[in-house]
Parts: sequence; structure tokens; C-alpha cells
Amino acid sequence: MKIKSAVFTVSAPDFPSCPPAFRPEFAFIGRSNVGKSSLINLLTEQKQLAKVSDTPGKTKLMNFFLINNVWSLVDLPGYGYAHVSKADRAGFQRAIMDYLTERTTLAGVFVLIDSRLPPQAIDLEFLEWLAGYPVPFALVFTKADKQSASATQTSIGLFQKQFALRGGKRPQIFITSAKTKAGRTELLAFIGQTLTGRTQA
Repeated sequence: MKIKSAVFTVSAPDFPSCPPAFRPEFAFIGRSNVGKSSLINLLTEQKQLAKVSDTPGKTKLMNFFLINNVWSLVDLPGYGYAHVSKADRAGFQRAIMDYLTERTTLAGVFVLIDSRLPPQAIDLEFLEWLAGYPVPFALVFTKADKQSASATQTSIGLFQKQFALRGGKRPQIFITSAKTKAGRTELLAFIGQTLTGRTQA
């Protein structure tokens, strides 16, 4: 699938503020500072579509982008650490939960994991929660350029093992790098196949 257009549409602070649900949506979420904005910019080939920041937790709203005038990419706030008050953090975490469990047009969720790190409890806990709902999701291991391919595979294997110990089924996995553009073609092909499947269903 080729992305011909990618346009920001709206930012929503909570679930009721989300735009009308009539197009398929693919949400991107991960621990703060996992490289989510860089990945979104890579997919859309727009350097500043999603704002990249060195400050963890910079994204505090649900940001919607219309792709090819056909589907929406949704940039969700990162879970975990953020430079906000506990009250604000609880607010946007509730918005994420409501969106992921109640959005009728949600076609898939991409959960981003830093490929350089050992399995993080916060990632495993989020996935364990997400797996309790009928939401299709895939894992995207980011920043693969920052280590060897064998180190990335080892990290993925450890993560899969820990997730399996929590009763999670093995999801689709993608390995990406915003620097080398690795994984872009595979991710877009997966989205395209999902859209085709929804059209034929």
C-alpha cells in the first residue's frame, strides 16, 4: 500500500471528543519515548506529521490523521512515565482505555516495544490488559538500527517468552527502524491486507 496523503484532522482529550467513527482506524501506542512519532513520520514519509520530542510523555492527546482519505492513523498518548500531574496522567490513561475498548471502527492496534530493552513489566501488563478485549493487535519492535540483528532477535524471543508466561497468544511481530526505514513496507502491507479483509467481510 502506498500512502499518497496524510493529513492531521483533530486532537481529542477524551473519548467523547473523538471524531465520528465511520472510517477504519489503526492506533499506535507504546511506552513513552519508544519512538512512536518517528515511526508515524516514517510510515507517512512526512518528517513533521507527528511531533518528535526528547521529553517522555509529550503526547497527551489522541491525535487523528486521515490517510489516503480512506483510513485514519491514531497516535495515542504513551503509557507510563510522563511529565504531568497524577490527575492529568489518570485522565489521558482513561481516554486510552475508553478508546481501545469502545471505538467501533478500530481495525487494529500497534503496540510499540523498544527492541534494545529486556522485557519491561509496564509493556507486559498493558498487553495482558489489551488481550482481555477483542481488539486485534500486533507488536512493533522499534530502534532496531541501534543494535545487531541477533541482539534484536534475542530481545524479541525473551519478550515473547514472558508474554506467553502471562497467557498471551503470539501476535504478529514487526521489526522497525526510523533511520533505516526497516519494517515500513511490511507494516503498510499488513494495514492494506487488513483493510481489504474488512471490505470483503
